Amino acid sequence: MTKSRYSYFIKRTPHGLGFFTAEPIPAGKRIVEYTGPLLSNEEVDKRKNGKYFFGVNTKWSIDGTPRSNIARYINHSCRPNAEAIVSGRRVWIWSKRAIKAGEEISYNYGKEYFDVHIKPVGCKCVKCTEKKR
Repeated sequence: MTKSRYSYFIKRTPHGLGFFTAEPIPAGKRIVEYTGPLLSNEEVDKRKNGKYFFGVNTKWSIDGTPRSNIARYINHSCRPNAEAIVSGRRVWIWSKRAIKAGEEISYNYGKEYFDVHIKPVGCKCVKCTEKKR
């Protein structure tokens, strides 16, 4: 398990639990690794309700279900402050811009995940909920 390089806390948000930084994070810094067992994509396709699978290539995905994977608490945003970078069979979350202490860390989950899991219930990220106010 790779811990975050920064102090963090998990807190309830309108879209579930969220990953918040307790200290400022400069732009372009590695925050945390998305961890879990490596599964073949064939195995992933056999499983139902896989919200925490992260595809790393055409053959493998990380099953981020274990609670020891603190990156699983990072929520989707249509205007994210971080991004997921795949390096080999590992996934790292990096800051896209300076992030303030107390701010929720978020990244864009991508079109496929969005269309399957988020769009049917409506996006609850800050960008999308601001539109509704």
